[in-house]
Amino acid sequence: MSAATALMGWGQVRHTRHRPVRHAFVYPTAFLLLPMRQVQAGRCVTDLAINRRAWFAFHDADHGDGRPPAQGGALAWLDELLTQEGIHDACGEVWLQAFPRVLGHAFKPVSFWYAHRTDGSLAAIVAEVNNTFGERHGYLLPAPQYGRTLLAQKVFHVSPFCAVQGVYRFRFMRVAHDGTERIVARVDHADEDGPLIDTSWSGVLEPATAAALRRVTWRFPLLTLGVVARIHWHALRLWLKKVPFWRKPEPPREFLTR
Repeated sequence: MSAATALMGWGQVRHTRHRPVRHAFVYPTAFLLLPMRQVQAGRCVTDLAINRRAWFAFHDADHGDGRPPAQGGALAWLDELLTQEGIHDACGEVWLQAFPRVLGHAFKPVSFWYAHRTDGSLAAIVAEVNNTFGERHGYLLPAPQYGRTLLAQKVFHVSPFCAVQGVYRFRFMRVAHDGTERIVARVDHADEDGPLIDTSWSGVLEPATAAALRRVTWRFPLLTLGVVARIHWHALRLWLKKVPFWRKPEPPREFLTR
């Protein structure tokens, strides 16, 4: 297998709440898209720091069950998870869309694992969700296709301004046009009254070279810290708009929702 290149995404995070008041924002952002089988094998082409200290880095411990690279890292966790769920053909590349660790700080509201078959088709997608209480939950989307809407029941507390109920609608795209590659992950939340929140995370992809990492440092020097700050800022604005507040329930007993 030839070495694959780690990618940097340059794009936007969009969020629109429809009820009980409209609240919307768009922020520029940067993120990683990593070929995890190549990362684990030590064959990934990149200037990104892998499992070592740096301004921007990737650490296996920030995902899955936190196992270290010597035990297969986050990829081994994912492979075991898919096998337990009866998905045995995800033997191709696994791409991870995630925020990097910044100055030792890691917070990833959501990361997406794109697990492919050897023929390049998608075998499964796992949405790995973290909340600000240090809890983590996964949504498994079996037999997905780019451009197809996939459904999952919401079972995990993310925001105190949303009840743990309703349905997530996932939709993913990864396309190349005129030499430019782009990825889009869209997650819409609806309840019994209809659409509630629409979100998307998208960007144009390029190799994660030293030059690209320097640009991230210049544009987003405190990337993940900024994510946390914005979460609390918008929570304050929702509270001032008198959006109903929901207490945090107990997390699901099972890590995975299929």
